[in-house]
Amino acid sequence: MKLLVVVDYQKDFVDGALGFPGAEKLDAGIAAKIRAYSESGDYIVQTMDTHHGDYLSTREGKHLPVMHCLEGTDGWQTYGRTANAISQVQHSPQFRRIHKATFPVHPRDMMDVLQWIGEHEITQIEFVGLVSNICVISNICVFQGAFPLAQMMVDPSLIASHDAKAHEAVLEVMRGLQVEFL
Repeated sequence: MKLLVVVDYQKDFVDGALGFPGAEKLDAGIAAKIRAYSESGDYIVQTMDTHHGDYLSTREGKHLPVMHCLEGTDGWQTYGRTANAISQVQHSPQFRRIHKATFPVHPRDMMDVLQWIGEHEITQIEFVGLVSNICVISNICVFQGAFPLAQMMVDPSLIASHDAKAHEAVLEVMRGLQVEFL
């Protein structure tokens, strides 16, 4: 079986507080991936960057003092066509949403994912979303640790960063981590 991880494709990262030109271009491709994984009976995990009013006092908030993805706000919501695709699968037993307070999913959430997957062998995990050099790479590392036999996959056209130089550098890091590019 395969697993698709949709990382933080939220309004604040596309056209909100931390949005950047080009992030919106991932939308149709991510939505298509969600539909394809759902139709084939494979698993889908959506991570959502989720902060609260105390964000600026957190470690992340002290280094990135921009209020974003405050739970329940418009900027916290999933973006565009991707939101529509998620709404079609969100009640499926093959779908899980993880609200995360920092870059990667928390270990307890990964334990929940492992229990949810159960005895099914995951052979491939594909990552799409934002931001490539922060949350995408962080989650690749966490999922790689939890699923050591699964091939990690990335379609470089479905991940992006506000920093083109950092994006290119993280693609090289991914190659070093044996992530396969589609």
